Amino acid sequence: MKYLAPLLIFALLGCKIFQPINKQNVENAITKNALQLLEDKRFHSVSVAVYKNGKSTIKHFGELTIGKGNKPNDSTLYELASVTKTFTGYIAAKAVLEKKINLDDDIRIYLDELYPNLEFKGEPIRIKHLITHTSGFPNFPIKSENKKAFFEGLELINIETKPGERYFYSNTAPELTAYILEKVYQKSFEELVIEFVLKPNKMNQTKFTLNENDRTRLVKGYNDKNKLMPNFNRTLWGGISGLHSTTTDLVKYMKLQLDKSNPIVNESHKKLYKEGSDFWEGYHWYIIENDNKLIYRHHGGIYGMQNWFVIYPKQNIGISILTNTSFDKTGEILEKVVDNLYNDINTN
Repeated sequence: MKYLAPLLIFALLGCKIFQPINKQNVENAITKNALQLLEDKRFHSVSVAVYKNGKSTIKHFGELTIGKGNKPNDSTLYELASVTKTFTGYIAAKAVLEKKINLDDDIRIYLDELYPNLEFKGEPIRIKHLITHTSGFPNFPIKSENKKAFFEGLELINIETKPGERYFYSNTAPELTAYILEKVYQKSFEELVIEFVLKPNKMNQTKFTLNENDRTRLVKGYNDKNKLMPNFNRTLWGGISGLHSTTTDLVKYMKLQLDKSNPIVNESHKKLYKEGSDFWEGYHWYIIENDNKLIYRHHGGIYGMQNWFVIYPKQNIGISILTNTSFDKTGEILEKVVDNLYNDINTN
């Protein structure tokens, strides 16, 4: 027994020695990949958040305003753009579990008009088609200046293929999903996101509606010609875009998505549509699974901002990369950065 105390002390010291080394390796990997990205002068700033085995590492680089040297920080608000869709998917998964909606429901049972056009040869568009981009809806709403106009635009849609058979990315479908969720819960979509996602996970800096102070922290982004771009103006429900967040809150979102005990998370990660040999769509998650890996991911791109949000459940890792730049190849470039960063930190 007399040797027990020294052994415990040694074990505790060992934990304290090894943990910082692991964190330092993650920091080094983030720094290496971020600085390599910023060598491309079309990029001006990058914020990186990594969550690995219960520990978060967040680092910021570059400048938010060209020539100002104002580096982003943990309070900087980024537009999440299409990563917002994963919040829509989470609430849809909750609604399915609570039997508010059914994946096989004809979407028209939730609409106030008949919409005979929203079918193909008698085959209706179902809820599962909305959340997997297989509805046949156009990418952008035909009318999006307000909610009333959105429904007018629905009447003009021509479904040309059988729903569920062909993937075609649609920003129209998630907005209709948000409307349906409002209808079944009798609350605004913004309220649903706050009540079901933000409050339970203490994501206090993630929000649709910004106050005056928030706007001072909101990133203004650039295109590849260094032209300052406007922020997104939400006119519909917010099913496709409109959320703003910080790196610290996105780490909390990673923790949620890695929580295997959460039935809503598990439902939202289900494979609903197979697109390739190892590629599926879930509830607005793109899922990659093969012998070596399982990945849930989504890209977000808006006028002057882009980001990748990626979850690796088998390795208990989450990665978020955000930048104040947006041009045609930004997503592809950031995807490679995420892949390289993952490879670097997964070996530590």
